[in-house]
Amino acid sequence: MHRHHRAAALAATVLTGALLATGCSSSSGGKKSEETANGASAGKATTPRMTVALVTHQAPGDTFWDTVRKGAEAAAAKDNIKLVYSADPNAGNQANLVQNAIDQKVDGIAVTLAKPDAMKSVLAKAEQAGIPVTGLNAGLSQWKSLGLLEYFGQDETVAGEAFGKKLNDIGAKHAVCVVQEQGNVALTQRCDGVKKTFSGKTDVLYVNGTDMPSVKSTITAKLSADKSIDEVVTLAAPIALTATQSVSDAGSKAKVATFDLNKDLIKAIQKNSIQFAVDQQPYLQGYLAVDALWLYKNNGNYSGGGEQPVLTGPAFVDKSNVDKVAAFAAKGTR
Repeated sequence: MHRHHRAAALAATVLTGALLATGCSSSSGGKKSEETANGASAGKATTPRMTVALVTHQAPGDTFWDTVRKGAEAAAAKDNIKLVYSADPNAGNQANLVQNAIDQKVDGIAVTLAKPDAMKSVLAKAEQAGIPVTGLNAGLSQWKSLGLLEYFGQDETVAGEAFGKKLNDIGAKHAVCVVQEQGNVALTQRCDGVKKTFSGKTDVLYVNGTDMPSVKSTITAKLSADKSIDEVVTLAAPIALTATQSVSDAGSKAKVATFDLNKDLIKAIQKNSIQFAVDQQPYLQGYLAVDALWLYKNNGNYSGGGEQPVLTGPAFVDKSNVDKVAAFAAKGTR
């Protein structure tokens, strides 16, 4: 029932916003005509300017989020949206960033739910304020119960299970699944999925993803202590690249495969130092989560009808298709 109340409240908000925007549009006329002159406005929305906050649990230096942000920025540019990006890996701090967006009276919020419980009360406040919220990347099991409009991401359990089957296909026998952020639901689901379908033995190793020298030494110590490990499964591209150094330092025969991509990881697959990656298409997640807020405000649409998530993965990248993906990765969009 709450969704109908919210829709009515939102319709009123939209109407007010539209009236306000109409009142002040003359001041931006100069800029608009200037953009038209150089062709920059081709294919851009002429709907009233709206502000969207994208709030993620990005840790400093995690390049994955650069790709999410590029997708969000592309949608914002097309939809005449002012995008405000903020991030904090600490769940309490992330919730405070969402509260900041509510206080600023943004038109929509796109948020990741790596630690859903910590976001529950602030998302209820967004709903009370009539601000629509979309979810992306983390929170597939929780987005509906937390009152979000829609969700864009990978089913991490499905991705993990597909990963485990792939390990069976390549003949791995003993894997170590490296978790770089303890308590992150999505990462736990990946390792659990691998364990479920992989017919070999799976160990879980926790590392501190914000401290790469420590990541390297922890993986090296594990591989040195147990020479039967023949597969290192990582859950992020930078961790995978570091793991290849650990394999070398430990004198291990283990191979490395990973979830998630970046430019350097693509090169590593091309050079055979990493076997394969599961791509959840982060650019698509950022793009769709922001574009969805524009569609909802301007046409009342929501993908999945408020019932089903929109899945952006898993897509495997290995030797067979890496060159095609590399062309997009070079632009920073894969």
